[in-house]
Amino acid sequence: MASFLSRLFGRSGKTDAPTVTPEEKEIYKDLVLVATPMAEGSQFRLAGRIEKQEGDVLLVRTFIRADLFTSRDDTVAAAFRKARQIADQSGTSLFADGAQSRSV
Repeated sequence: MASFLSRLFGRSGKTDAPTVTPEEKEIYKDLVLVATPMAEGSQFRLAGRIEKQEGDVLLVRTFIRADLFTSRDDTVAAAFRKARQIADQSGTSLFADGAQSRSV
């Protein structure tokens, strides 16, 4: 009974660290958008990557947002929308610094 009440009120004693679920990809312009929803309990946090191949170098920009969704499919759709928005708003400056990987 105590275990049930602990779980009900969030005092289970274990940390619920987010776990990454399988990725989905979409091509947008010359970029690869990758949705990487993070499972947090029964919800999913919006997260993803924007990748660009320049010669032999893969440039990656990652993003994690505060948005939580109850459906994985909704999270994936929102991640693609957010990635397209970031790419459109940033334009060429998104990868202009030449860093192989950074958060945006």
